[in-house]
Amino acid sequence: MTPGSPIRKPIVIAVANQKGGVGKTTTAVSLSAGLAIAGVRTALVDLDGQGSASATFRWTDPPDGPRSSATLFARELPLAQAAVATHVADLWLVPADEQLVGLDAKLASAFGRERILSRCIAASRDPELEAVVIDTAPYLGLITLNALIAADYVVVPVSCEYLPMLGLRLLHRTLDDVRRRWGARAEVLGYLLTMYDRREAITTEVEGILRRTFGELVFAQPARVDTRHKASPSHKQTIFEFESESGRGRSDYAALVEEVLRRLRLRGHHLGAPPPPSFG
Repeated sequence: MTPGSPIRKPIVIAVANQKGGVGKTTTAVSLSAGLAIAGVRTALVDLDGQGSASATFRWTDPPDGPRSSATLFARELPLAQAAVATHVADLWLVPADEQLVGLDAKLASAFGRERILSRCIAASRDPELEAVVIDTAPYLGLITLNALIAADYVVVPVSCEYLPMLGLRLLHRTLDDVRRRWGARAEVLGYLLTMYDRREAITTEVEGILRRTFGELVFAQPARVDTRHKASPSHKQTIFEFESESGRGRSDYAALVEEVLRRLRLRGHHLGAPPPPSFG
């Protein structure tokens, strides 16, 4: 299967890199929010125990109690039953909490433990859900393995440094393994250069290596260094709300969203001003 070929819905996109500190969560949050703002009904699943993606959003727990990705796995719930509506219209969130830490060990003896997330997504049966974006942890445990097996595509953030480049080898071996052993799709949709600063020589070196090696799989527009990515979660806002339309962080991730829409042939409108908040 190649990017753009028709597949089942929802399309599942894992944001993954087995090296931490590469802008993975920023990418997962911005991609999922951007897709929703563009009119694509989207769910973000936070599988990082730090819960940084969840901290960006405002939501209200339902009357039957809090929802979380740990509960999703432990009870094998349909995705919709573990999700909450966020303040971004058309964006739902399966939040992370402290119970996610140590869940790998608890699920070690579970039947079909590598495909729990796949079954949860398949059981959701929401015909209007078009995309699921998964924020993964920066290590290969059972939960991350579930994300890669469930994924149709993988978006790989690569910060402009030497060590993350080395980490790509490990990720590629992992993706080859999940395809071979579990028949997963897990195709790389694209590599996103993050923390991009052309004033630094290493940036030019990393970009050159990536583009020579992976060609058009490298997204055309890098995500430049922007301090507003660090500030926006404290205001419970995505970069599309926190920064002006001309801001570098917002424009860079708008370019990513529009390129993802094009590669997957999803219908969405241009990302201008975000729509008013909604709790669905």
